[in-house]
Amino acid sequence: MNPPPDERRQAVRRFGCAVRSQPALPADQKRPGDLVAGAHSRGYLPHVKAEGGTYFVTFRLHDSLTPQVIARLNARSRPGEDNADTAAKRNAARDYFRAFEQALDAAQGDCWLHRPEIAALVAGALRHFDGQHYRLSGWVVMPNHVHAVVTPLPGFLLSAILHSWKSFTAKEANKLLPEKTTREFWQRESYDHWCRDEAEVVRCVGYVEANPVKANLCRGAEEWPWSSAHPRGKRDACDTAGEDACAT
Repeated sequence: MNPPPDERRQAVRRFGCAVRSQPALPADQKRPGDLVAGAHSRGYLPHVKAEGGTYFVTFRLHDSLTPQVIARLNARSRPGEDNADTAAKRNAARDYFRAFEQALDAAQGDCWLHRPEIAALVAGALRHFDGQHYRLSGWVVMPNHVHAVVTPLPGFLLSAILHSWKSFTAKEANKLLPEKTTREFWQRESYDHWCRDEAEVVRCVGYVEANPVKANLCRGAEEWPWSSAHPRGKRDACDTAGEDACAT
């Protein structure tokens, strides 16, 4: 189905005005772990990652996956050719994400987020601007990675929200880790997935809150203290972030 010419031209003009960051990788080059920032297409009209959409995002510690694991993940087959049908591409992406998540749940690296003071710092940053810059539907801080289901509010870009979370927490976490030998804290790239409807939002929130159980960190989702499933995670504010939390 093609849009009317006038609608197409207007959409392209809006698209050009809205893009303020680097374009996304081509669809056949995207991997979990890549930050899709700026603009990309999700149909016949350009889609700008700015307002109204809900996203499942993942970002991880710098040493959360070894080079060997990354090479093994990248070697997995995937139908990136033009003649691959949409269902096959989605199935391949889903399979890859499962392997990616299994590797993260193995808790490799120093797992700085397992320390209560670091986990509290990250949890506080996630919630600090909830309701002001974005809406958080669900979140969890795992030992070496973070998941969140987030909806940017009008005027705020997902890429800027992710940058603010990561830059603030990296700086503050390094202050709490004098024994850390490198300054890198987060892996530069992040993974995000656009939730197509409310049912998918619900599924993603369920996945996020169940992650600690799946990784054998606790028996029930509500037991994990660094999650939206925990009673403490449902509070509106956290003392750990401070007034300048997530400042860019």
